[in-house]
This record gives sequence, structure tokens and C-alpha cells, in this order.
Amino acid sequence: MLGVETIVGNLLDLDSIRRAMEGVAGAYFVYPLKKEGLIDATAFTAQAAIEAGVQALVNMSQKSARREAKSHAARDHWITEQVFDWSGVPTTHIRPTFFAEWLLYPLPGWQVKNGVIRFPLGRGRHAPIAAEDQGRLIAAVLTNPVPHAGKVYPLFGPIELDHYEIAEKLSATLGRPFRYEPLSIPQFVTEMQRSGLSARFVQHIASVAQDYQDGIFAGTNDIIETITGNPPLTVEEFVARNRAKFDLAA
Repeated sequence: MLGVETIVGNLLDLDSIRRAMEGVAGAYFVYPLKKEGLIDATAFTAQAAIEAGVQALVNMSQKSARREAKSHAARDHWITEQVFDWSGVPTTHIRPTFFAEWLLYPLPGWQVKNGVIRFPLGRGRHAPIAAEDQGRLIAAVLTNPVPHAGKVYPLFGPIELDHYEIAEKLSATLGRPFRYEPLSIPQFVTEMQRSGLSARFVQHIASVAQDYQDGIFAGTNDIIETITGNPPLTVEEFVARNRAKFDLAA
């Protein structure tokens, strides 16, 4: 992008990360959900940050991150929080609930297509949080990191909903009918396995689907608005801004 210096590195290569962090004051760590190696990447990033004198980190964790998580990935995210804290590099951990972008994710067994929402989430509830709102918070924290160092921030959208209510919001905003058809978790696992997705990814999503039904992803708060000065997007606002993408999934 014009005016932005881009440095390409490999999070699983310590020397590569160290070179990328030269002269960097603050960094945002996010690792691909489907990829192995999260803990290695965390340790390499922490060591590179120490060597480069990085003054602040923001770590993308997840709402279900905890020691006793059944999801291997969620447990590993909890470990990453500990590793960054052990490193001594001032770190802020963000734990978002499900992204609003999940409504657009083209994943077998987990998608909104032809007016049908098919997720294995039962009647669980959450307050969808848009990536752009998280981006505003990350930028605000890295701009003024001291008050946020060592904090763990659960991130939510403004209104908690179940997927029957989300379907109603989509219908009203887009002017065409949507309905929620909940899958069972075993049905979901079968569809994901048939699609060729990795065993780790399927295990993670199946486990957090149960977490979701058990209320782990529920709740809301005012952290986004308090830190950034603006409230997070509602589902209706997110859908309206992404109308063209929803039209493609029709």
C-alpha cells in the first residue's frame, strides 16, 4: 500500500521474525486458525520482540481460551497468553467472541447460503463483533499501550443474539428471507470431515460449538467504545456494509 512499509517474515522462523521486528515499537500477533505451530510462533515472536526492544504487543487470543478448554487450539491460545506474559514484553490479550465475519465464511457445514444459516450452535447466544471494530481497538492500544499492558479484554458487539434472531436481522436488512437451521455437532463434524479440512480444525470448531451452546461466547461490554470512542457495529450495520458479499452468497 502507498506509504506503508511492508516486511515479509515467517512466524515459524526466529531469524525471519527478528529481522521483521527491527525498529518496530509495537506489534500485533495473530496466527492462522487452521495452521499448526501456534505455540512455536508465539515463542519465536516473544523472543524476537525481546531482542528487538519491542515496547508493546497485542495478542489475538479467543473467548474460549482457558486451561481446561476441550479445543486444542483454544487451550493453545491460553498458553500463548502465558508465554507472552512470561516474556516480560508488555502485552494486551484480546479475546473476541465469534466474529460477525463468520456469517460470510464459505466453510462446508458452517455458512450462510441461499437464505439458510447452518451452524451447530443450537440456541446459544453471542454479540457478533466485526473485525473492523477489533482493528480500531488494536490500533488504539498500540498507539497508547501503557494503560493496557497486561490486560485481557473480552471483545463483543453491542447486542447479544441467538441465530434465530440473527436470521431476522438479516431478513430485515437485506429484504429477503433468512432462516436458521441448526446442525447437530455430529452432523457438523461429518460435513467438515467430508470436506477435507484438517483434523485439528474440525476438533477446534466442534469443541467451541459445544462451548457456544454452554454459554462461553455469550455476553457484551463497552470495551470497544471506551477505548476507541465509538461503539461497535450492530449486526444490521455490518450486514448493510457488506451487502454485496451477502448477495454473492444468495
